Order: sequence, then C-alpha cells, then structure tokens
Amino acid sequence: MKILYSLLLFLISSIAFSQTKLLSWNLENFGKSKSEETINYIANSLRDYDIIAIQEVVAGYGGAQAVAKLADELNCKEAKWDYVISDPTSSSAYKTERYAFIWKTAKLKKIGRAWLEKKYHLEIDREPYFCTFEYENKQFTVANFHAITKNKQPETEIKYFKFLPEEYPTLNLIFAGDFNCPQSHTVFNPLKKMGYQSILVDQKTSLKQECKNDKCLASEFDNMYFKTSKITTLNSGVIPFYKNFNTLKEARIISDHIPIWFEFSLN
Repeated sequence: MKILYSLLLFLISSIAFSQTKLLSWNLENFGKSKSEETINYIANSLRDYDIIAIQEVVAGYGGAQAVAKLADELNCKEAKWDYVISDPTSSSAYKTERYAFIWKTAKLKKIGRAWLEKKYHLEIDREPYFCTFEYENKQFTVANFHAITKNKQPETEIKYFKFLPEEYPTLNLIFAGDFNCPQSHTVFNPLKKMGYQSILVDQKTSLKQECKNDKCLASEFDNMYFKTSKITTLNSGVIPFYKNFNTLKEARIISDHIPIWFEFSLN
C-alpha cells in the first residue's frame, strides 16, 4: 500500500511539473493610456501563468514602454520574467500594432529570434508573431495573432493559416489570439482536418458595453488552436476579470477582452 501511495505521489508530481500555462490577452490599446494601477492589476492577473501572448500593443510611442513596465511589475512578484516585442505589423490598409510575449525564465527558454510572418504579410493585415520556446527539452512555437475586425471579414485573412503548418513543417504550432471570428466558422475547417483543435468552444470573450440580464460577454473571438497529436490539453478556460469591477465601463479600462488560458503538456 505504501509503495502504491508513493507511486501515486510521484505520478501526480510528475504531471504537476510537466505542464505549461499559456495565457493570451488582447489588452486593447496597450500603451501610455494604461496607468500604473492598471498595469499592476494586469500583472496580478498574469503572475500564475508561464507565457503571456499579448495583442494590441500600441505601435507608436508608449507601446513598448508599457510592455517593459508590465514585465518590471511581474519581476517584483517572486518569479523572474523576460519579454520580447514585435516590430509594428506591416499593415498599410489597416491599424498597425505590435505583439508581445512575456515568459518565466526559470520555466522556459526562448529559442532563436521571434519573427513576424513574412510570406503572407500582404494577405494578413496584422501578420502573426511567432516565438519558439523550449520546456524540458521539447519545443513549441506560439503564433500570436490579432485579426481584422468582424465587419472587415477576418475569414479573408484567417484562410491563409491553413498554409502555415506546411510553411513551418518542423514547428509545433499553437495559434493564439483574437481572431474576431468564432471557432465554429468554416474557415477553421482546414486546420481542424489537419488535427488542430480549439481550446474553447462556445465561449464568448469580448465585453459588452454594459451587462444585460447578467450577460456581460458579447462575442466568441479569442481562442487557441493546437495539434492534438503533439500536445495534450490538461485544462483551459478564461479569466472573467470584469466581475471584480462594479461596472463594465470600469472593467473596460483594463481591456474590452477577457484573458484566455491553456494548460498543456508536450507529447
């Protein structure tokens, strides 16, 4: 009985230490408009995760500085973090932005340089930002993405995602971000046929202007897609941070999206 108990404890601890927690958050106009109090609130929301993928970092003055401030704030909370910020996306027809990754250095190692997608940067307004991480000698690459808005038909650029696994055949890709499009849309069918799966189904992630009948979320926009043959999902969900505020107007000072998260192990 003692041996079985010891074995069970070993298995539980092995599972506990062989997982990664990835969080993705569209931080809406993340730049100089975010106060120190707001950045501190965001840092407290992120501290229990291992990698943060941020969308909608301001391309101009203040965006990179806000990411640096957030990383500094996280560094004051026990663990050590590093970060990388993309160049502005190459969009000329739409709103150019930056992406960012922040990660715990004791947990993960960044491999090589992060990069904005090159081949389809003309077809995709805010081309995804790739970064490869290593965990326990296994690697995965997060493609951080913010699609054009729903009224501009984001499916017209998401359709190019079906070419990315072939473009990067050696990478274990996780597509994460704000797709402005629900996972049920047929544009994701080619990825699903390749063995990719969404972490969320029927989960709204953007905030309404105000709650109506206790319903505060508007649209199913944010998600992650991973290959089930390479990654085992342990858990996933959202952080309904708006419940900490009296009104959605106050919550929307933080962002008009809620964070989504994915806990996984590498096969």
